[in-house]
Amino acid sequence: MKLHSLNVKSFRIPHFGLALALLAASASAQEQSVVQGLESAPAGYTVVDLGVVGNPPGQPYLITNNGLISGGAPTPEGNLHAALWFEGAKFDIGTTGLGGPNNIAYGVNQFGQTVGAAETSVTDPEDFCGFNAYGFPSASACRPFLWQDGVMAMLPTLGGANGFANMINDQGEVAGLAETAVKDPASGCPVHRFAPVVWANGKIYQLPTAAGDSDGVAASINDKGEAAGASGTCAPFNPNTGLYLTENHALVWINGKAVDLGNLGPNGLPGAGNHACAINNRGEAVGHVTSNASTVAFLWTREKGLKGLGTLHGDLASFALGLNEEGQVVGQSIGPEFSTFRAFLWEKGTMTDLNTLVTANPAKLYLLLGVSINSRREITGLAVDGTGAFHGYLAIPKHN
Repeated sequence: MKLHSLNVKSFRIPHFGLALALLAASASAQEQSVVQGLESAPAGYTVVDLGVVGNPPGQPYLITNNGLISGGAPTPEGNLHAALWFEGAKFDIGTTGLGGPNNIAYGVNQFGQTVGAAETSVTDPEDFCGFNAYGFPSASACRPFLWQDGVMAMLPTLGGANGFANMINDQGEVAGLAETAVKDPASGCPVHRFAPVVWANGKIYQLPTAAGDSDGVAASINDKGEAAGASGTCAPFNPNTGLYLTENHALVWINGKAVDLGNLGPNGLPGAGNHACAINNRGEAVGHVTSNASTVAFLWTREKGLKGLGTLHGDLASFALGLNEEGQVVGQSIGPEFSTFRAFLWEKGTMTDLNTLVTANPAKLYLLLGVSINSRREITGLAVDGTGAFHGYLAIPKHN
């Protein structure tokens, strides 16, 4: 199924999944394309429909090793609420929220501790978390939260009104970004300066950015406290990334120090930039970096550095969004002129269209995006049905 009828700006890559940059700009085909291989073919998948998730940023974002999925979904009243899915059932955990109408869950750990962003009752016209930009009327401050035992608690910022939490590890450490009290002087920047942060034991710790960068985001954190993300300069809101950020450098933070992962060429798709989206407990990171005329998914290891993963055969660009402890990677590959969008699974040097691995799909969903993969090889992400409505999905390998 080709998505010719879809508006390419109508869905969004998540914060740690981050940066489709589906801009109306021409770019040549990616020379690092890889042909789908037949060796070591992955197992077939059964697709479970998690239901309609509405307009962005509603969708699943992360799946834990015990099958908990965090994300966001619309309410009957038209608001967006943080949600958890387990064994196909959805639970609204955003009813009480932090005093505002909208909230969303970006990360969850195996103990059910959940983090994200929630509007408060405090008026703030910045629209820092983009709810208003996505069509959810709002003029409220947006704060990072930690939800556990049925209670949503606000996390501190760096003196500013806003922030959001992207990921929580099994130690209860949280990665995200927080606004400061300093107005960013960058042209076209409507928000205060913001920094990548980690919260631990109720306290906030600011992470360094790459040299010359003023702003940043921590997108993921592993159980060793190592984080992954990006830094750059403030820019107008990008609906494809959910950030006010030009992503200049993909970063991993090890022992509190920023490691610049580099890139594969100086010119990528406009607005896509360089971003590390996820990190596993082996310290391996995935994301996307510029590569000549395009942007490609990457895998970074301390031993071998940065490796481009290419694209599905004939495609223009790719974005890696999640990986598990075995180094299996999921993301999205994009066709020439943004004609197609396909979820992929990469392993052992081979990138495969996830749709081609599906052996059972009762709802007949087309898989647009692979966001997260756990140790059981279960994959969650965003799909579309025959009417163009967006659904969350869970893809379960047949050996389970």
